[in-house]
Amino acid sequence: MRGYFGIGVEGVSKQSNVGSLFRSAHAFGGSFVFTVAADYTRQRSGADTSDAVTQMPFYAYPSIAEMDLPRGCKLVGIELVDDAIELPSFHHPLQAAYVLGRERGSLTPEMLARCDFVVKIPTKFCINLGIAGALVMYDRVTSLGRFAPRPVRSGGPTEALAEHVHGRPVFRTPERMALYRSDPPATDPIDG
Repeated sequence: MRGYFGIGVEGVSKQSNVGSLFRSAHAFGGSFVFTVAADYTRQRSGADTSDAVTQMPFYAYPSIAEMDLPRGCKLVGIELVDDAIELPSFHHPLQAAYVLGRERGSLTPEMLARCDFVVKIPTKFCINLGIAGALVMYDRVTSLGRFAPRPVRSGGPTEALAEHVHGRPVFRTPERMALYRSDPPATDPIDG
């Protein structure tokens, strides 16, 4: 998948939920994690069992003013506010940093003003910080990753993913692979 992403929190209510968020970021292939105006330590969280803060860059910004994201990185707030973009309709930037607010509060007005985009998960009420972050990261990976399209009916994919050979899409179907296993042709029946 092209691009990169980081994820973090503004303030901390529950250390364990931040640890869970950082562990999920590590699992989803995040490039960095961060806190803003927060006191977070992995030892107190107990939930970051992958030790994400030592496996990828961790930035502890003392304030919003001192938050220094990479050039070109878009800040995406995750907040349940009326004018936010609903997550299923959001096109993720290739270079993004996602920020969530503390669980016993919201993103501050200053943080919301700093965001390039604000998205909301279509739920009836606020959900756990770690779960909200995992949903956003899952949505990013599935919408920007290379996966077969969802089938119309229940079940798995109906088409194989295209591989690119000499700039042209080539599909590895079971029929095509059987040709190669039994008697490899001198020329590719699709490519000629």
